[in-house]
Amino acid sequence: MTDWKSKLGFIVPSWNTVMEYECQRLAPEGVSVHFTRIAHTNDEEETLLHMIHEVPALAGLLAHAKLDAICFGCTGGSFVRPTMDREISDLIEEKTGIPATTTATALVEAMREMSVSRVALASPYPQWLNNRLVTFLAGKEIQVVREKGLNTECPAFLPPERSMELAREVNCPEADGIFISCTNFRALEGVDDLEAELGKPVLTSNTTALWHTLRKAGFDGRALRGGSLMREHLTASRSKPLELRQPQELRRQAR
Repeated sequence: MTDWKSKLGFIVPSWNTVMEYECQRLAPEGVSVHFTRIAHTNDEEETLLHMIHEVPALAGLLAHAKLDAICFGCTGGSFVRPTMDREISDLIEEKTGIPATTTATALVEAMREMSVSRVALASPYPQWLNNRLVTFLAGKEIQVVREKGLNTECPAFLPPERSMELAREVNCPEADGIFISCTNFRALEGVDDLEAELGKPVLTSNTTALWHTLRKAGFDGRALRGGSLMREHLTASRSKPLELRQPQELRRQAR
């Protein structure tokens, strides 16, 4: 019998179906994943910026499940402005006292873990959102050497072969690795094959998000799929957990 090792929570856009599908298949033995939804039905900048206002209430609901870590599972919504990822994580930790991350934070930490400083970017995004991601990564000293977006909203209908084709299109000798962005863009089925074919790390929004959320939860175990990041770097380095602030509810009770 397998021990129940970790419970992870995710806040996903309301139209997103891929993150749940892939994280359920990626999760190592003994890990459960739990989701709540945030209103999101288009990729306009105003919509992405508005999502942050809904985060505290949704995080508070997830906290009822006594989770080990929480992830904000919208990539675009966590890099649409340069500090958005940190702002969202701070809101979650302030509200719940639970370690938190975002997909944007996770992708940066995964690139650093895999020594990817020059990346090729494949996404379903419109060009303006790709440009924001390029700027966000540049602020983290990661250079995007080639990029292409499909200008497709809610790309869950696309088969994983499409993200694989796009990854091959953007691949170039200058790139240390490939990043397939968007938690609603199917890619899991192709990650291991692409790494073998291209000879470099292939990271996705969902593999990096689950990887970093497991790290935040202090997970001690191994994964069987999801590329070299998940298989070989899940527990490669552990740091002492940050001492989090007390959640708002506990502070009120202490007064």
